[in-house]
Amino acid sequence: MARILLTRRWPEAVEEELAARHDLHRNESDRPMSRQELAEAIRAFDVVCPTVSDRIDAEVIGRGGGARILANYGAGIEHIDLAAARAAGIAVTNTPDVLTDATAELAVLLMLMVARRAGEGERELRSGGWTGWRPTHLLGRSMQGRTLGLIGYGRIAQETARRAQAALGVRLAYHSRRPVDPASDPLGARYCASVADLVAEADIVSLHCPGGAETHHLIDAAMLARMKPDAVLINTARGTVVDEAALAEALAQGRIGGAGLDVYQGEPAVNPLLLAAPNLVLLPHLGSATIETREAMGRQAVLNLEALLDGREPPNRVA
Repeated sequence: MARILLTRRWPEAVEEELAARHDLHRNESDRPMSRQELAEAIRAFDVVCPTVSDRIDAEVIGRGGGARILANYGAGIEHIDLAAARAAGIAVTNTPDVLTDATAELAVLLMLMVARRAGEGERELRSGGWTGWRPTHLLGRSMQGRTLGLIGYGRIAQETARRAQAALGVRLAYHSRRPVDPASDPLGARYCASVADLVAEADIVSLHCPGGAETHHLIDAAMLARMKPDAVLINTARGTVVDEAALAEALAQGRIGGAGLDVYQGEPAVNPLLLAAPNLVLLPHLGSATIETREAMGRQAVLNLEALLDGREPPNRVA
């Protein structure tokens, strides 16, 4: 039986399945582990299962010496130093694909909440400020016929586009590093050669690109200035893609119509300037937060770690 550590609690059903086959240790507090605790875990356990809330850099990994695999619970792996893991002889895996539907659902939810000013309306009602129905109260915008511009066009972006097109009647445009073959895209999305061109024409800009140095603050003051004054920004990708101070300023000055965020650069801390923006919907990183998806993520992580322990190649190895 392998000694396995979960750095955060998993859905109970998956924990029980894993505990029946291995020596499972849980972070019972379900709070982020310290760097020292993570480093000690990598020395002490055969398998460490981190999440996006764990920053595992070269210093934490050190020279290895214990863990054979970091079976990441999640698709994103920007929080793990892959080169350091390789150097220490530690495999790294992730859980792609199973998050697609849930994250696409949430992206569409944010679009609707911002477009129809649902967050503002709920806050007004709960505070006791609602004075009753009137013809000009909290007028939003219909999404029918508006252009949804997707930055990144992978599985989640395409599923978001499919749902928004079918249910809401949007037109589709996208930018990615390489255009897809139009013959293989049933959605008929139009390719834009640059992010700058896309944000200038889109009514809804939805982010679906990876994190990392290449996309750090991709949406900055200059990009926000190119957006239409009634356009909205949606981010279910990574918090580092957006310059949050620039976004807060653009919202405060009414230079864009609104925004919906599920991820933040310093999460769980949120920039206070964002908290003050009324035309902004904020969710606490709920993209994959369905029972079905979180259980599927756990089971995929288990498939990865058990493949390596059995001497097989993990199906979702990234390092």
